[in-house]
Amino acid sequence: MAIAALRAETVPDLVSVAHEAAGALDAILADAINKVRARVSAEGGIAARLFDREQRATHGLAWLATYAEAVRQLAAYAGRMSEAGRLGQIEELVVRIGLGEYLAQVVGGIPMSQGEFVRPADLGLDTLEVATRLAPAIAALADSGNTPANRARLAELISAHHTATPGDCGLDETLEQIRDEMRKFADSEVIPQAHGWHLTNSYIPLETIKHVAELGVFGLTIPEEYGGMGLGKESMCVVSEELSRGYIGVGSLGTRSEIAAELILSSGTEEQKNKWLPLIATGEVLPTAVFTEPNTGSDLASLKTRAVREGDVYKVYGNKTWITHPVRADLMTLLVRTNPKDPGYQGLSMLLAEKPRGTDENPFPAPGMSGTEIEVLGYRGMKEYEIAFDGFEVKAENLLGGVEGQGFKQLMQTFEAARIQTAARAIGVAEAAMEEGLRYAETRIQFGQPILGFPRVSDKIAIMASEIMISRQIAYHAARQKDEGKRCDLEAGMAKLLAARVAWAAADNTVQIHGGNGFALEYRASRLLCDARILSIFEGAAEIQAQVIARRLMDRRN
Repeated sequence: MAIAALRAETVPDLVSVAHEAAGALDAILADAINKVRARVSAEGGIAARLFDREQRATHGLAWLATYAEAVRQLAAYAGRMSEAGRLGQIEELVVRIGLGEYLAQVVGGIPMSQGEFVRPADLGLDTLEVATRLAPAIAALADSGNTPANRARLAELISAHHTATPGDCGLDETLEQIRDEMRKFADSEVIPQAHGWHLTNSYIPLETIKHVAELGVFGLTIPEEYGGMGLGKESMCVVSEELSRGYIGVGSLGTRSEIAAELILSSGTEEQKNKWLPLIATGEVLPTAVFTEPNTGSDLASLKTRAVREGDVYKVYGNKTWITHPVRADLMTLLVRTNPKDPGYQGLSMLLAEKPRGTDENPFPAPGMSGTEIEVLGYRGMKEYEIAFDGFEVKAENLLGGVEGQGFKQLMQTFEAARIQTAARAIGVAEAAMEEGLRYAETRIQFGQPILGFPRVSDKIAIMASEIMISRQIAYHAARQKDEGKRCDLEAGMAKLLAARVAWAAADNTVQIHGGNGFALEYRASRLLCDARILSIFEGAAEIQAQVIARRLMDRRN
């Protein structure tokens, strides 16, 4: 029977099946946590050496937990939409296909990357027992879940509606208005130019950045008392998603402002807040984050760049790498070691380091500071640099919070918002990829018909749409948790982990839909592939992210 005929009588069943599946996954996850904990425990606690040795299991646990959260948020979304009378055919198909596919992957293998799959046995679970627990939900979805007919119908509906966001995302009216405003800006001012910026490795024009500032992007979540709009992190998700749909570089312009504002709001003195937040909110001051070092990567405890106090200034010595948009930045949030005698994280401090704007001809017109551009495949428009400091001066009054040794703690407070925003950027890139794939599939004629009519093409579009919605619901949930003042590092990490994989899969599939043309630089699909690839690396590589999630699961359930 066609799904249209089933809708009236099966929507309540869909919601109940989704919640049943979420409950079954929670039980499976609890078993997995116990099994994996037994593998990595010694002498009454978690042993770091065992935790690292068992990465297949610990990282697989993180992915299983992410799938459990994905199904939980998909069930919650279906319930809210059904109660509001907003669960239309597209929304229902997205939920059905997403549920069916993710439940099947839990049993058959969750892809951690293209060549790495985690299966129940990897976690010490009995595969038959896992399948039995999920059997009722899988059986209920057998004829109405991730079926060829449903995938074809979803692709058909997406094509007919001609919208960048298939289905109702479940946002309130204010957030939908923000989405519309950002989408119009992206469609008119970003998308027509983005591919040119990419191909020529050009900066995003200052005029475009000025327009982004005028839209309130840089002050979106800064409180009104400091000149911002005072909106929540969910609005940040919407804005980042839409701007990244236009071009990830534009979607990422606000990331450094978000990080700097979060640092100053949570840890700055009142004088620092009053001085810097209004300037960041208006875009008069463009910040950049200067944390990573050439040989430390994610191991911040090994950070070596030092700042020596001499009277009213700190003098900075050392090297930083993968610094985004530093040439045109006015302010660096600079992580340094102020006390070399304090080991690990204890000797780290955060400086609000002022610098003059540079140009391509003279990128760093500041004494004691030089840099070399790192040429990259994608994520262009702001440019990446390795920076050397040799006596670069920072006013002592610009020590964040006025107390040394708090830098690592201060930085950790920003990670939730940063990872939520990165998830939103990934969703935007995935949406752009789906748009490009759909547009090409509608117009490319082969064997007498548009290639969208072939199942292997329409299937790709349908799965993209489902996974984009799943990723979006986790990210929005994490943002709401953050807005409510709740701890959400686990949810934020899961959102980032999944959305990055979804973006890469969407971009890769779009290139495949384009065939040889997808490999040509003139087509946007090639750029999206390059842009998507960075998402599982920065803001915590996928492996590090999985490690953090797994450790948090162990700590939470002790």
